[in-house]
Amino acid sequence: MLIKNTRLINPATGFDDITDILIDGDTIKEISKNIKCNETEIIDGTGLTVFPGLVDEHVHFRDPGFTHKEDIYTGAKAAAAGGFTTIILMGNTKPCTDNEETIKYVINKGKETDINIHTVGTITKDLKGKELTDMEALKNAGAAGFSDDGIPIMDEELLRKAFTVAKSLDMPVSLHEEDPSFITNNGVNAGSVAEKLGIKGSPREAEISLIKRDVEIALETGVSLNVQHISTKEGVEIIRQARKRGLNIHAEATPHHFTLTDEAVLKHGTLAKMNPPLRKEEDRLAIIEGLKDGTIEIIATDHAPHSKDEKNKPITEAPSGILGLETSLALGITELVKKGYLTLNELADKMTVSPAKLYHMEDKIASVEVGRKADLCIFDENEKWVVTEYKSKSENSPFIGMELTGKVKYTICNGKVIS
Repeated sequence: MLIKNTRLINPATGFDDITDILIDGDTIKEISKNIKCNETEIIDGTGLTVFPGLVDEHVHFRDPGFTHKEDIYTGAKAAAAGGFTTIILMGNTKPCTDNEETIKYVINKGKETDINIHTVGTITKDLKGKELTDMEALKNAGAAGFSDDGIPIMDEELLRKAFTVAKSLDMPVSLHEEDPSFITNNGVNAGSVAEKLGIKGSPREAEISLIKRDVEIALETGVSLNVQHISTKEGVEIIRQARKRGLNIHAEATPHHFTLTDEAVLKHGTLAKMNPPLRKEEDRLAIIEGLKDGTIEIIATDHAPHSKDEKNKPITEAPSGILGLETSLALGITELVKKGYLTLNELADKMTVSPAKLYHMEDKIASVEVGRKADLCIFDENEKWVVTEYKSKSENSPFIGMELTGKVKYTICNGKVIS
């Protein structure tokens, strides 16, 4: 396969130029101008941009246990449609990934898809926050890291022990930071919008308090800590100051948190309900500033499918979460690049190199170089399109009907066009 006359942006090496890319089997054979090659499938890349295949380290495919929402096969198709070639699944399935058997099930089923699928192991048994899993055994079974995503760990000493073990195993820990003792109704920011809905919602203090606590424990133990889907301006500032004290503090932002505010709940109802919730404009802008200055290194989707019946329930009963894989790149281009907050190079780094580094995968993925596996995302940064349908099994998204800029044209994984 020969990709002709395309702009290649490779943040791992700093390469940014118009070039040709020759793929032989599953491997990149040559990167240079005016490559000549007979009997080759040719992709005209004129006017298109190539990133390394996108990497999302915070994804829910609901498999096993909740496959009416999504399964590994449909999730992989959604990922490919969005330009993703590598994803890391969270472990809040049923059974959860607190055991070697479930981890191997996910990994082996992932091998039947066209993308690279990994999973975390849970920190505590059955996600109950009471007893640690055998973290070493989970690592040996193939777990990429550890997380009880969706359920904060309230036992401080247990968390300190988990951090110590994870540090010894050289594995990252990713945490959902919301103290439930503050929350009356999850998924909606406490404030004026919640009041209009007749509920109390989830206050910002729920996030701020746990980020403060867990950053200190992380700095004490030296663990690689990833604060997931940060939503408050105060949380961003805590991370900013913590990163000055230790290089192992990381944070991710979702496209919905840098695009929307809690006003979206009034327009979209439960389709804009998620944990942590959308907050105020000042929080959205603080997240963007954190992305700009490097405080927030990673953009992750928290792709969280739910069925239509589940999302059609009243606001206090419907589950939290939205889809993310198929709109993530376009939202990054629309909201961050086109508005002058990030360059395409910076966006590429936050969607490829930085998440790969967090999970120690940068030597295998997230770089377009001769001799590397051919994992590529090819897109038109200027094409406008309207979100109308999904490859995902679910359609729970506040972005349906929105016009976005930046359209994925080809996703190539292991040298094969998969979308």
